[in-house]
Amino acid sequence: MIDSECGGQTSLNTDGYLSGSPELIVEVTESEHSIELGAKMQAYARNGVREYLVYRTRDAALDWFALRYDTYVPLIADDMGVIQSEVFPGLWLDVQAALRRDTAGIIAVLQQGLNSPEHARFVADLQDRRTS
Repeated sequence: MIDSECGGQTSLNTDGYLSGSPELIVEVTESEHSIELGAKMQAYARNGVREYLVYRTRDAALDWFALRYDTYVPLIADDMGVIQSEVFPGLWLDVQAALRRDTAGIIAVLQQGLNSPEHARFVADLQDRRTS
């Protein structure tokens, strides 16, 4: 989630509990026809969760969605098989490496994203918001 001081949707309330919806939720499920892609997904959309990633272990599938006009649409991997977060520039995931549980491959692609100009701009923007 993005810190509320930097424009994020979630903050701590006076009792110390999170209030608001995180920008990204990631879930792992065994079921191929699970509540994650039905009722939960609809609830997350209603509550403004901007991106939603589901890894379905049983059918070895990974779905990453972005919220558009109250509806989730799939984020599509590029020609290299990489999905890039729209909310967190620089958060890149090599789908096949993830499905193979290839930690080195996952980290290599993530590092490329973290070294990207888009991520540098994102970090600078967050820092500017915090100091404003």
